[in-house]
Amino acid sequence: MRMSVVDVGSNTVRLVVADAEGGVPLPVHTAKWRLRLSEQVPPGGGVPDEAVRQLSEAVAAAARTAERWGAMAPLAFATAVVRSAPNCRDVLRAVREETGVRLCTLPGEVEAELTFLGARRWMGWRSGPLALLDIGGGSLEVAFGRGRLPDFVASLPLGAGRLTHEFFDGQGSPSPDSVKALRRKVRHQLRDVAARIRWEGPRTAVATSRTFQQLARLCGASPGRHGPFVERKLRRADLARAIDRLAALPAAERSTLPGISAPRAAQSLAGAVVGHTTMKLTGLRSVTVCPWAIREGVFLRHIEDGPAWWAEVTHDDERPAAPLPGQAGPVALRIATPAG
Repeated sequence: MRMSVVDVGSNTVRLVVADAEGGVPLPVHTAKWRLRLSEQVPPGGGVPDEAVRQLSEAVAAAARTAERWGAMAPLAFATAVVRSAPNCRDVLRAVREETGVRLCTLPGEVEAELTFLGARRWMGWRSGPLALLDIGGGSLEVAFGRGRLPDFVASLPLGAGRLTHEFFDGQGSPSPDSVKALRRKVRHQLRDVAARIRWEGPRTAVATSRTFQQLARLCGASPGRHGPFVERKLRRADLARAIDRLAALPAAERSTLPGISAPRAAQSLAGAVVGHTTMKLTGLRSVTVCPWAIREGVFLRHIEDGPAWWAEVTHDDERPAAPLPGQAGPVALRIATPAG
């Protein structure tokens, strides 16, 4: 069985085509289209018409590519940059009408569950009770569990792109006060979730997402060209020093640092502050950077549970509307009930 997943993130639309061999998704082709949606969507604002047009073109190109590679219709989802937009449903409808692809959004808690599953399968059962951290452009996902799926998950509006818009202008070197203000917000939002992680005392902690991968490289981890099987650690003490390096430079110059790409340079500081503060509050001195995340989780759920589960979590028109601008909404904390 050849499958495909399309992931619409804050910066790129990514396609992964994989073969489901022996219960493991083996990638055969990947592609990406850089849209930088987070730069086009103002904080609390809707997705502009031009961005919707670009998104439709990218999703259509991804679907055509998947078809050329002999894959079934893509499982397509958009993350927080679309999910949080007031015109989210209009965006999904427009993409569906233009491309024939049923793009959906997943609740942040479901994103955390799927990412946890990908990390659990990569790390294996020997990792024991597992804590997961994932920093996206619009949200931070935290999960903990002892089994295949997490025992609890939390999704908070602490994405690197979102906080960059809120606290930094994306240009000159940020002021110490703005960095402190950002850290205070992260501490406040994470207080209850961090207490749960400390109480659970995980045996293993993993971090996923491009943000963590680039920060780990900045802190001395092996580059991506060494392959996915090289162990990569990110230590809290190293990340604290990295924050000072990032804060000392204007956003445009951070891409000169190891691992920091030009498209993510502006939000790298916010990502580092969120990552370090989360590790400190949860009592984690280091995390293992895991190459499997939400896309692999989608493949795995489809392989292990069949296609019915996807229909159950993609009813976008049944979800409540996103909070109005300025309203953060409650902490999205949910006790999960693992199946299997």
